[in-house]
Amino acid sequence: MKIAITATKKSLDAEVDPRFGRATCFAIYETDADTVDFVNNDQNLNAASGAGIQAAQNIIATGAKVIITGNCGPKAFRTLSAADIKIVIGASGTVREIVDRYKKGELKHAESANVDGHW
Repeated sequence: MKIAITATKKSLDAEVDPRFGRATCFAIYETDADTVDFVNNDQNLNAASGAGIQAAQNIIATGAKVIITGNCGPKAFRTLSAADIKIVIGASGTVREIVDRYKKGELKHAESANVDGHW
């Protein structure tokens, strides 16, 4: 299964990016193979609007079933939920730490967005 994690740079030692829609990039971790790839989010870094929805569409295209991030707005949350992607919010630490916490079952799925749009 693939999980996506917002990251501040393309490294397992990168900090989790607290922003979903405007995250620098996404780490795509494959649990079965224990591998990670990175996906750019350059097109959304300075988007005037719609960054959350566009980033959600990018995550959907990766085949990820879970997204782990610091914060997620309502439009992105609805888009991800409609695609049956589980959302974990409030994450902090490095991508490597988050992968370990996910494997241990320490992360809980969110029921709703935790920030307003354009925060």
